[in-house]
Amino acid sequence: MRTAKIERSTNETQISIEVNLDGTGQHTISTGLGFLDHMLTHLAVHGLFDMTVNARGDLHIDAHHTLEDIALVLGAAFDQALGDRKGIARLGSFYVPMDETLAFVAIDLSGRPYCVVDAEWGMAPVGGIPTSLFPHFLESFSVTSRCNLHARVLYGRDDHHKAEALFKAFARALDIASQIDPRRTSIPSTKGTLTR
Repeated sequence: MRTAKIERSTNETQISIEVNLDGTGQHTISTGLGFLDHMLTHLAVHGLFDMTVNARGDLHIDAHHTLEDIALVLGAAFDQALGDRKGIARLGSFYVPMDETLAFVAIDLSGRPYCVVDAEWGMAPVGGIPTSLFPHFLESFSVTSRCNLHARVLYGRDDHHKAEALFKAFARALDIASQIDPRRTSIPSTKGTLTR
């Protein structure tokens, strides 16, 4: 079973996350941020990851610490569940349309964290979350999951649609990259290892 459970407690947030990479999309998510719950639900359902996310954060200040720390813990849980990454497809990409919006995400579970997000956002928050935090979520996830993640909103007008398309594309690309390829019997790298 490719599973992990990670807990993290600081003066700003208390977070517990469980993941099963070989799930069916079962999920229980409570972050205190309704729109983030919605995005993480997309990650579970469209990625077919079983996920339990329980988080309490200093939302009386703003959403930043809660969203960032959830992304960091979630990335660490994926890293742990992937183990030595032997046999995984490693690479995955996916386009997702959402009404007038089109988003694309490409992922390499290379062991080398790097993130590029190319998206234009309006000034207003979405669901109480500043739009600047959506790229920050992906950046934070890439650091602790040790993946190379490129995300792009090619076009769109509605920031809700942009965020939703981005998270759906993220889910599908991550599912493809993390799947076990039965033809692979070793770590998918010409080096013979995926760097830490």
